[in-house]
Amino acid sequence: MKISCKWLNEYVKTDLKPEEIARILTDCGLEVESIEEYESVKGSLKGVVIGKVLETSKHPNADKLTCCKVDTGGEKILDIVCGAPNVAAGQKVPVATVGTIIYKGDESFMIKAAKLRGEPSEGMICAEDEIGLGDSHAGIMVLDESAIPGTPAAEYFGVYHDTVLEIAITPNRSDAASHFGVARDLAAAINNREKNHPVASFVKPSVDKFSVDNHNLPIGVIIENPEACFRYSGVTLDGLTVKESPQWLKDRLKAIGLRPINNIVDVTNYVLMETGQPLHAFDAEKVTGNRILVKKQPAGTKFVTLDETERALSADDLMICNTAEAMCIGGVFGGLKSGVTSGTTSIFLESAYFDPGHIRKTSTLHGLKTDASFRFERGADPNMTIYALKRAAMLIREVAGGSVSSDIVDVYPNPLHNKMLEVSVAGIERLIGKSIGKETIKNILESLEIEVISESADQLTLSVPPFKVDVEREADIVEEVLRIYGYNNVEYNESVHASLSYSPKPDPEQILNNIAGLLSANGFSEIMTNSLTSSAYYEKSEIFTADKCVKIINPLSRELEVMRQTLLFGGLESVAYNLNRRQTDLKFYEFGNVYCYNGSEPVDAEVTRRFPESKHLSIIITGKRLSESWYNNSQKADYHLLKAFVYLFLRKTGVAYWQWKTETADTRLFTEGESLWVNGRQVLMMGKLQSSVLRAFDIKQDVYFAEIDWQMLLSMIKPGAKQQQDIPRFPEVRRDLALLLDKKIKFDEIEALAYKSAGSLLKSINLFDVYEGEKIGADKKSYAVSFTLLDETKTLTDKEIEKLMDKLADVFTRELGAVIRK
Repeated sequence: MKISCKWLNEYVKTDLKPEEIARILTDCGLEVESIEEYESVKGSLKGVVIGKVLETSKHPNADKLTCCKVDTGGEKILDIVCGAPNVAAGQKVPVATVGTIIYKGDESFMIKAAKLRGEPSEGMICAEDEIGLGDSHAGIMVLDESAIPGTPAAEYFGVYHDTVLEIAITPNRSDAASHFGVARDLAAAINNREKNHPVASFVKPSVDKFSVDNHNLPIGVIIENPEACFRYSGVTLDGLTVKESPQWLKDRLKAIGLRPINNIVDVTNYVLMETGQPLHAFDAEKVTGNRILVKKQPAGTKFVTLDETERALSADDLMICNTAEAMCIGGVFGGLKSGVTSGTTSIFLESAYFDPGHIRKTSTLHGLKTDASFRFERGADPNMTIYALKRAAMLIREVAGGSVSSDIVDVYPNPLHNKMLEVSVAGIERLIGKSIGKETIKNILESLEIEVISESADQLTLSVPPFKVDVEREADIVEEVLRIYGYNNVEYNESVHASLSYSPKPDPEQILNNIAGLLSANGFSEIMTNSLTSSAYYEKSEIFTADKCVKIINPLSRELEVMRQTLLFGGLESVAYNLNRRQTDLKFYEFGNVYCYNGSEPVDAEVTRRFPESKHLSIIITGKRLSESWYNNSQKADYHLLKAFVYLFLRKTGVAYWQWKTETADTRLFTEGESLWVNGRQVLMMGKLQSSVLRAFDIKQDVYFAEIDWQMLLSMIKPGAKQQQDIPRFPEVRRDLALLLDKKIKFDEIEALAYKSAGSLLKSINLFDVYEGEKIGADKKSYAVSFTLLDETKTLTDKEIEKLMDKLADVFTRELGAVIRK
């Protein structure tokens, strides 16, 4: 939000420089992100003065140039060569002196002393487009006779200059979303922190002179939905002239980034930025029946907003209506028909307080984020409506003429009262970490308009105004006190304290970091996708069904309306994004939470049972195995590459994954692949994704995907499962077997059976060749398998080795029907 230092100085008299103000505001929780200089004319006409042309003569060497003698208020009369056809003696003109920088569009140049066609020229007599005061270049600007030579042009033309602070307003600080709010904090901080600064009072412009001129245009107000509109105030003005705003008003708005529209609308915007109270002006002639109805419309009702867009209303949208039709989406956006136009002569001025929840829902539903909705949905000040109304009415009367033609209508069926809090001085000082005294606490609170109702030795009874929407308990009071007192004013103890901490074994974070490091070292890139996703993915899926989605009550959009059940769809979005940018060889991994709705649980069950949440790990590979190069083949990635990486990180965790039950992956998702199960629960699924899945993301190349239930995996990792060991003192022994098997037998079965049968002597098993052909039968295949054996206490003898290999051969023959090929 942009805050004008000139505005601030009207409410808090201070001689502090903008940089000092920025420091104070940042220290009290209003972070100043940048300080910008605003100039109504670029360069602020520095170096340009008012001059008088004393005499002119034809240039001896150029027919279209004129030699001028110009008095600019100094001791020396300047010689200036001018090319304008309308220059004449006796004229008062703007003169850019030597050294002045002239800005013309995006270009600039410096005025230098020079000779033009042999004649000296010590400046430039300016046209209006050359100094940013207009677009005409037909001739030089000729000023009024009353202009005094030597007067700075910035002073003569009233160039507006301001310093603007860009402040980051956090969502809980709606009270600071205005110049009043910032001025309140600034005055409080100066008075309670800046000891060498005079007392600074926060003073609002007076509205005591507000008066009703006549009762020619009474308009009544009825609130039909008080739960959505707590307070609605209004007043009428007639005899108005809608026109361009005066320069001071346009300059104020431009300085903070607002575009002037007309004097009526500009005043409402001015008061909004000043007080934080949104206003809306209706053309009174469009208020049919002379009555305002604040109510909701039936769902599907069509309404055309100011941007000429027809919108379908929901049944929860609060509308400002006349007796015939809706005129405005309350607190969000005006309607096309009822707004102020150049022909408007009377208005109804609205100042209201709407329920933040209703405004937030409506604003999000229609994608309308306005200055008004920004404040209403965070919580405006219900006590500001009348003040803002009077302030705006007085300003409109000043800039548009006319008169106040009705009493102020104020409908407030259920007044919002101040919150009453009991706080302990000792408790406040305990949380601050320093004794600052009761009087200091009281002074700070009163400077923030939090009233001390009563007090005892250690207790304060406080009355917190409604505009302090985030102050609800003692801890919030501590925050208010501390940010004004100054965090930097709380000393800290330089002594060193240590405490023992216990980390669970194995450490989940360390394991996650180790696996992430392993995958990154193997060429994978970590991605982070949104936990919110589109329900359309689940409506089309047979595995991840829509009825198990955790739905967002107030979604930002159709694309972000449910919590993800799987990391698959977010990963495929990332793949599609990269493919569209010609990045075709991809290896991704992601750690992320997935969510599910368990409809079988009763409504009163624990949230974690109704909406279980768990962390998963996904791995995605697509494109080539390796980047294209002269020294390697451009071989495409395949399922076995994915499986190798999955088993690589499983071995890193130390889990006995070969003991898990293996099944064929769900063919609705994968064309080939497998899933691993433990105690009836799926730990892992991996494989080549179906083209029908990829088609939804417009992906035309093969994608290999694996998803692991990370939390379940962690529960199976035992402390000390992976330990550092010395290099074995005794040699390893390798033996190979050729197994003739049915095609349906998988290597996983051989691996699990071997580990189960061989005991601790078997260190690893590897499949190094597969053969299929007519010679061994159409339904057969031959596996060449190597076995690495090691006894860590002694050297294995040939007899021990042969005994173990015979045992393995017997197990494979008996359990798998294998034929051992010699």
